[in-house]
Amino acid sequence: MQVALFFVFATLAVAGAVNLLVQRAPINAALSLVAVMGALAVLYLLLGAEFIAFVQILVYAGAIMVLFVFVIMLLNAQPDPSSHRSRVARVIGIPVLVLLVVEFCGFLATQFANAPVRMGEYISSTEELGTALFRRYLLPFEVTSVLFLVGLIGAVLLAARREDPPVADRDAPSVTRKSPGELVIR
Repeated sequence: MQVALFFVFATLAVAGAVNLLVQRAPINAALSLVAVMGALAVLYLLLGAEFIAFVQILVYAGAIMVLFVFVIMLLNAQPDPSSHRSRVARVIGIPVLVLLVVEFCGFLATQFANAPVRMGEYISSTEELGTALFRRYLLPFEVTSVLFLVGLIGAVLLAARREDPPVADRDAPSVTRKSPGELVIR
């Protein structure tokens, strides 16, 4: 059963990553990345790393994806105009997808009905993980946080650059140049 779960969630992670690359709308790409992070968390659970799976969901699928969505909203990325895809593909594709999912679930249910799911035998405490993170891996941890801060500052600067220049005061005199030696003040 563990091997079947591995293949299911590994396939889900790869499919989400491919979908992330082919999406045109940034919000849909961010949601695909959330699916990848969730599939990776389940793979960590299968390896017996429950704490890392929890951190994967909490930090990556939660906090960092909120940061990505915030940056997307800050940049005001407009979605591409929707293309009207074939109605035949939509009408046939959805029932075929449902049929394939039902078929695959039936296969898994008959093949691995009585097999117990094992968790990993590697037990480490949260104290050991925290000690390793803040002693041995402190520099990579801090470098990663600085990189996220730089990305956020860059997004703010890009969004500020897009704004229109302030409208000039209408009562202030304007200076124009008609020829190289002649200035006109209005």
